[in-house]
Amino acid sequence: MSVELETELEREVNGAAGEKPPAARGFSLDNPQVRRALQGAGAALLLLVTGMFFYYHWREGTDDAQVDGRITPMASKVYGRVDRVLVEDNQQVKAGDPLVHIGAEGYQASVDQARAMVTLAESEARAAGIDVPRIRENLASGTSSADAQLAAAEADVLRAQAAYDQARTADLAVAQANVERSRASAQLAQADLERFLPLAAKNEISKQQMDAARANANVAASSLRADEQRLAQAQQNVEVSRAAFLAAQARVTQAKAGVSSAKSDLRQVSIRGADVQAKLARVEQARAALRAAELQLADTTVFAPIDGVVTRKQVETGQIVQPGQGLLVIVPLRDVWVTANFKETQLRNMRPGQKAYIEVDMYGKTFTGRVDSIAGATGARLSLLPPENATGNYVKVVQRIPVKILLDPIPQEEAILRPGMNVYATVITK
Repeated sequence: MSVELETELEREVNGAAGEKPPAARGFSLDNPQVRRALQGAGAALLLLVTGMFFYYHWREGTDDAQVDGRITPMASKVYGRVDRVLVEDNQQVKAGDPLVHIGAEGYQASVDQARAMVTLAESEARAAGIDVPRIRENLASGTSSADAQLAAAEADVLRAQAAYDQARTADLAVAQANVERSRASAQLAQADLERFLPLAAKNEISKQQMDAARANANVAASSLRADEQRLAQAQQNVEVSRAAFLAAQARVTQAKAGVSSAKSDLRQVSIRGADVQAKLARVEQARAALRAAELQLADTTVFAPIDGVVTRKQVETGQIVQPGQGLLVIVPLRDVWVTANFKETQLRNMRPGQKAYIEVDMYGKTFTGRVDSIAGATGARLSLLPPENATGNYVKVVQRIPVKILLDPIPQEEAILRPGMNVYATVITK
């Protein structure tokens, strides 16, 4: 190699080591353009970081969220064999649509029997209601008659007592006085006759005087016998009056018994009234039994209480079902919400009414809503087996609290949210 060529190569190597290429000199910090570009980029980055800080500072999000709804399980209310199942799994139904028919022959017979019992109870109640006024009128009439008979018997007693007193005192005394007077007159006439007999035998008196004395004695004897008979009659009248008085007293006693019986019969009216009330109560009882039978008959057809989709159908035609046995489930797809389980540290500024965004994985779309309410306890506390922290092995774990988010109306052609779907919930807490 020549000396000139070596000299040229050395010069090029030294030049390359001592001088920077033009492109390298353009990115030097000493270059004003480079400094301005870096300052602008730093300012933009600062603005971006500041904006993202404020953007995410007022937003709380969680992926522990799912769609919830009022899932309505349908169960049989009566026992029987399933005649028809009118729906299939995942079928849309409207409120009031029949779902399942259960054999109703036995329940229809129960309704007919209960209706007949109502008719019988009503007829008995009507008959008792008609009979009570009639009995009341008859008993009132009987009571008035018994009172009148008692008053008449008491009057008869007074009259009989007066007659008895009179026969026992005045009439008997007069008869006895007449007998005594007649006896004295008869004795005097007999004594005169006995005095006249010796005189008549001696013809000291005339025959006319003797006849007059004998006639006077006979008249006096006759008067005595008549007064004695009247005395005997007066004594008999005393006994008759006494018997009449006793009979009148017996009639009074009988009339009093009749009054007591009539009053006792009046109490029967109250008993009959109570019987009428009992029959009316039996009417209500029969009507209640009829209503219960009609309800059981109506329950042989299971109707949809809400609009929704049939899910988890567990009933088939011919199956024997028991009261309370689950048949199927209805899920209302239009009445859904989101339950988002936020960490307790995320709830500091969260309030009902705040705006929320729901990202649905199935559709890749975001829907709006608002916070409806915040649960009163953590999900762990509301679980089937809540943790027991008194065992000594406590470890502090951030708990999650369910937050209910109501969705704004979503057109059905745009999306249908089904309970159980996973979503991402974000709440604007500002």
